[in-house]
Amino acid sequence: MSKVTQEELEKLQTQQNEITSLEAFIGKLELAKLENLLKLQQLKSEQNEYHVEIEGKYGKINIDLADGSYKPIEE
Repeated sequence: MSKVTQEELEKLQTQQNEITSLEAFIGKLELAKLENLLKLQQLKSEQNEYHVEIEGKYGKINIDLADGSYKPIEE
């Protein structure tokens, strides 16, 4: 049976190990991305629900998030 040299084999094994490691790392990043996108979606939904609650109390307003002051929205 013919074989590549030990040096060639080691280089190929090293490259494959690096590829496998990077693929696993990218998979973890993609999972973290998905988790963060879901969290962002949930926070936006909660904010929209709270906006409806605030609107029920104060009417349609623009709120300055720096100091809490607000102005009615004129339609």
